[in-house]
Amino acid sequence: MNVVGHLRCFVAVAEELHFGRAAERLGMAQPPLSQRVQRLERELGVRLFDRSSRKVELTASGRLLLDEARDILTRVDRIYSVAERARLGEVGAVRAGLPSDLGGRVLAALIAAFRDRRPDLRLDLRETGTAEQLRALADGALDAGVVRHPCDSRGLELGPVLGRPLGVLLPAGDGLAASPEVHLADLAGRDLVVFPREEAPGAHDELLAGCRRHGYAPTAVHEARDPRFALGLVLAGTAVSLVPRAGDAPGVTWRPLVGEPLAARTSCAWRRTRDPEHARAIADFAAAATAVLCREAGMAPLDAVPVRRVVPRPSSGFLA
Repeated sequence: MNVVGHLRCFVAVAEELHFGRAAERLGMAQPPLSQRVQRLERELGVRLFDRSSRKVELTASGRLLLDEARDILTRVDRIYSVAERARLGEVGAVRAGLPSDLGGRVLAALIAAFRDRRPDLRLDLRETGTAEQLRALADGALDAGVVRHPCDSRGLELGPVLGRPLGVLLPAGDGLAASPEVHLADLAGRDLVVFPREEAPGAHDELLAGCRRHGYAPTAVHEARDPRFALGLVLAGTAVSLVPRAGDAPGVTWRPLVGEPLAARTSCAWRRTRDPEHARAIADFAAAATAVLCREAGMAPLDAVPVRRVVPRPSSGFLA
């Protein structure tokens, strides 16, 4: 049974309330149209029309099903439209930047969530830090990104700012690993491994300034782009790392910081656009990314971060 074809016949008759005009509208003869409507009625087990020699009227069941039939046909037409665009190579894309430390599980969940929301669009993801994302957004090379705060977000729209408290990753044999919580000042005398300053200057400087305010001035700061490199430094006892909650890996232990003095702040950011379709696509990406970051990465919404201009400083300097 060609259900879609029968539904088109039903909707045409329901809107014209005349089999002859409906047949003319559909470009078919009236007898086949009547037969299709009758087949649909038998399949559904309800009478859709009251027919007489002078008029055609929808039954209560017909009125109830009309909106559903229209909705189904709209969705079918959209599927054919998307398929045609795909055949012609015109499927659109959202170009988004992501930091390198999100992890494979979060990345896979984000791709799946966006695909569920917008199967008609391709998601073009690029692994890049906040500073590069901001430049790419300004140049139009990216549509959206997931950035670390604080950053210069002038001219951009921001999604909800999400936060995660930072804890400390220690070698399993470190004496502090036996404590349920660690005071930041107790890390004195230890080196620190952090993400490269060039990736997110504002967040990098804010982290080091926060350490100093709470009594921890690292003897040396090592920069690690790859989390596996940072883990290697921790395993070797060369440094500690300040990261969001993590499960204990062999040879290392994660402990929360007393009072949660440090937090990582993240949000989606995107360029403003006057194109309503483009704006809707970016909004769908931001909604999917925000939901996944909360569900999969343990982030939670914070108060909005004020727009702030971040002036790059020498790598040896800290924010006051």
